[in-house]
Amino acid sequence: MLAHEIHGSGDPLVLIHGLTHRRQAWYPVLEHLTDHREVVLFDLPGHGESPDLVVRDGDVQATLRDDLVAAMDALGLDRPHIAGNSLGGRISLEAAADGLVRSATTLSPAAFWWGPLDFVYIRSLFAWLTASARLVSPAVPVLAQSATARRVMGAMVSAHPENVPPEAFVGDLRAMKRAIPAMRRIFPAAEIFDRPISNDIPVTIAWGEHDMILLPYQARIAARRMPHAHHVTLPGCGHVPMSDNPELVASVLLEGSSVGTPIGAA
Repeated sequence: MLAHEIHGSGDPLVLIHGLTHRRQAWYPVLEHLTDHREVVLFDLPGHGESPDLVVRDGDVQATLRDDLVAAMDALGLDRPHIAGNSLGGRISLEAAADGLVRSATTLSPAAFWWGPLDFVYIRSLFAWLTASARLVSPAVPVLAQSATARRVMGAMVSAHPENVPPEAFVGDLRAMKRAIPAMRRIFPAAEIFDRPISNDIPVTIAWGEHDMILLPYQARIAARRMPHAHHVTLPGCGHVPMSDNPELVASVLLEGSSVGTPIGAA
């Protein structure tokens, strides 16, 4: 069973974090969601407090899907809304393509790079981030007390990493180190998303205008490949936007998970 927690009441909304992150990434937006949704947070396999990622039959995507489905089944979640950031956004799109959810809202989903050369940048960047995390790990509990140090250390991930509280910043770094083995299994299986999604499943694709990991040009690719989705720019936000602008991100999540709301409504 994946590590999880549940907050609030209303229609269930499953939130999936990104590669090398953890479910606590969503904490900044919780207070804006829990009056409207039953929010379910999962740690992905090999991340946070969940069991290690064990790839079955050599198929990483199927393993992640099956583990998510098993976790939702165990909690009695029948076609919930889903939202995800980065890898979590990709998983959300896959869940929508499989008809497992009522809606899918994605924040910079890992799905729309041009080709192999683009992916070299992403993979190299994560290698640098994880190596840096291990290198500075002993000093982070002290450094993280400084907003300036958090801004420098987290600049590639968020537009405003100084907004992340020191304890959460340290926890995020430890989560990154813990997820390195899973990352090494997931990266070689990465593919561009090209599956059809039924028109009766609303899809929202939002992108931080200052995303330095999955660069904003990928939002334009997403718009061309998925013209029927609702496409949103998150001004002033980076790759992990939840702490950059919690109110804005929460509003996107609520609108995206409001079945019956016109796709173009804002």
